[in-house]
Amino acid sequence: MAGEKILVVDDEAVVQKLLTHYLTREGFQVITAGTGYTALEAIRREKPDLILLDILLPELDGLEICREIRSETDVPIIFITSRDKTMDVAIGLGVGGDDYVKKPFDPLEVVARAKAHLRRHRQLRAAGGGGEQKEVLDYPGLKIDLTNRTVEVNGLPVTLTAREFDILALLAKNPNRFFGADQLMEVIWKTRESVDHRSLMVHISKLRKKIEEDPANPKFIISVRGFGYKFSSRNSAGVF
Repeated sequence: MAGEKILVVDDEAVVQKLLTHYLTREGFQVITAGTGYTALEAIRREKPDLILLDILLPELDGLEICREIRSETDVPIIFITSRDKTMDVAIGLGVGGDDYVKKPFDPLEVVARAKAHLRRHRQLRAAGGGGEQKEVLDYPGLKIDLTNRTVEVNGLPVTLTAREFDILALLAKNPNRFFGADQLMEVIWKTRESVDHRSLMVHISKLRKKIEEDPANPKFIISVRGFGYKFSSRNSAGVF
């Protein structure tokens, strides 16, 4: 929708200028910030509809900003990263990011992704009647209510532990994207050092028993040696 406000957070002036040019050309209002603290001020003052957020920032990095504002706003956040590290992406999505792009990027792709996330966000708000957003991932045979942290399998409620739900939510929000064991432990346990991989395997096994029709031949949570775990679905629920 024309006139929506986008905050571009990047410490490189050339990146700010590039994105501002392409976004304003599409009718968006653009605000810029170059440091972590000025970004927080802009978020709270301007209340943007979407945030393009660099991970590497002076004062406060993008991951810390995302963690801090997620209790205040549900606006889409697209991370911009110059690091070629899958771990950064996994952590960013785990702390509340919706998507990511890697530098160098195609500005037209960034604009297209921004439009897609804004459209989805409007649809979610409309479905919620203008009140509090209720985010639900609805796959064939499996419904995950991210707002209320509940799960239904074939229409029947199942009880998951907090850790099981966190694992399922992270994987299901990123369908067909592999997460290694170290990545999952970094995001879910907030560490890679003190958690044995066998603990993760036990949680995955218990989770499969609760949501899979045949845990020995899972259709949702797939593991591939050398790649890790992914949530597999033919029909994406529209969450990155």
